[in-house]
Formats: sequence, C-alpha cells, structure tokens
Amino acid sequence: MPKRNLPRDVFLHLFAMVALYWVAISFITLCWQYVNYFFPDVLAIRYGSQSYVGIMRFVVSSLVILFPLFILASWQLNRIYRKETEVRDSKVRKWLIYLTLFIASLITVGDLISVIYNLLGGDVTIKFLLKALSVLVVTGVIFWYYLDDVRRKKPSDMAKYVAGISALVVLILVIGAFFIIGSPQSARLAQFDQQRVYDLQNIQSQVVNYWQLKGVLPTTLTDLNNFISGYMIPSDPETNQPYVYAVKNAGNLTFELCTTFKTNSVQSGPVKAISPQGVYSPQNFDHAKGYTCFERTIDPQLYPPVKK
Repeated sequence: MPKRNLPRDVFLHLFAMVALYWVAISFITLCWQYVNYFFPDVLAIRYGSQSYVGIMRFVVSSLVILFPLFILASWQLNRIYRKETEVRDSKVRKWLIYLTLFIASLITVGDLISVIYNLLGGDVTIKFLLKALSVLVVTGVIFWYYLDDVRRKKPSDMAKYVAGISALVVLILVIGAFFIIGSPQSARLAQFDQQRVYDLQNIQSQVVNYWQLKGVLPTTLTDLNNFISGYMIPSDPETNQPYVYAVKNAGNLTFELCTTFKTNSVQSGPVKAISPQGVYSPQNFDHAKGYTCFERTIDPQLYPPVKK
C-alpha cells in the first residue's frame, strides 16, 4: 500500500514529538530543582536567589498537562499503527523520530563531555553529577526506545511498560514537588507575606528619609504621609490593619516595625541594624510565622541629616 501523510497523522506525530520534548525538558528541570533543594547553594541562600519554587511550579504544571496528553497521543498512534500499518512508514514519522534520535545523541554526548571535562578539572560536585545523570538517563531512555521503535514493522508491547514506568516516576516526582512548593493556599499566604516585607522595607526607607530631612524620628507612621508627593503609609494587604511602629530609643535612633506573618521565610534571625544595602535587602526581614518585630538602629554616619 502507498505511504500516507494524512493531516490526522501529521498532527498526531508532530504533537507527540513536541509534547515529548517539552515533557523531557520539564522532567529534567524538575530533577534539577530537586537537586537544588536537597543540595542548596550557600551563596544562593545568602543572597536570596533561590528560585527553585517558582521553577518547580512551572514544570509541575507542564507535566500535569502535557504528560497525559503525550501518553494519549502515543496511545492513539499505536492504535492507528495496528489498524493501518502503512502509517508507520510515514515520512513525517520517520523524519521526526530520526530528528529526535539526533538531538538525544547530541545531548548525551555533550553531557558526557561535560562530565569528563569537569572531572579532569577537579570541579565535580554531587550536584553536578546528579544533574548530569538526570540528563543522561532521560536522553538515554528516549534514544533507546525510539531507536528500537523505528526499526519495528508494528508496535511493540514494550510501549505499555515504558509508559507505565514513566508515568509512575513522573507521578512520584510531581507529588513530592507539592511538599516543597506547598499548596495553593500556602502560596497565597506566602504572597501576602512577601507584600508585607515590601511594605516594611518601604516604611523603613521612609523613616530613614524622615530622619535625614528633619533630624528626628517620626512619632507615628502617619507622620510619614505626604499629600504633596502622594506617599501614604500602606496597611496589611490581607487584614487591612495598620503596621505597628514604635520608637524604642529616640536618642539612639532605634525604632521597631512589627506585623503578623502567616508563613516562615527561608532564613531566620533578622538583622538588627540597617546599612546602605540593608534598607532594600529582603534578608533584613527574614521572619517566622506569627507576630514578628524588626528592630532598627540608624547610623548617623551612614545616614547623616541633610544640611539645610
């Protein structure tokens, strides 16, 4: 029978391959974020640059949607192959499979070269090896499966086992990711806490600016309201209650900002004195769950009053 390239066949083959690429990249990325979580970078923690939670949310969303669609498209194609064997000889199918084999082989070779290069340079860490292993396993499985599949005249029963094992592994990683990124409710609470931190940073900056302009600390937060510039003291984003401000020692230029947080931040032990970088640094507002106060002392040498 003549080889065919029906629109249905082209759509299914293209969709299955694009979904495969997206799923493979998402799976590898998720594995990498697990590595980042269990083997955190000290510098990333210190400077607050750990973003694995946001990346995890995206790749988990991708896997939840695309992996079942990929399995469904592959299952539909195997049904078609059994009924219409000539579809397996489609040029579109073979071009896409050999392109996939080419990409997988390049990634595998590049991954091995990177491992050997870093090994010879003495720069091999457990994080690097685990990430390299995840790439090697994923691309190796894809290369092995499709190389075997393209040689066959009819679908193999092995596809069921590969799909089952893959689904189990993806399911385990996705479920595990929810324990790291938290529930949608906890993410919502974390967003409220992040806004509270931004508000406190802003208020802190305004207190320092007030001291530099007037030479005294504001008595209350309402002293910072400026109808000319348009600045108004923000309130709690969830409860709409005002933030707590108190002058602890006017002569020593020590004040305190307080609010109630709903989650724990990554670190603990807030900084007790501000610096030029500290005014805008979120690490100065590391917090625990519950009512938390941040004591600040202005250094007049770092923040001298404005000369009139």
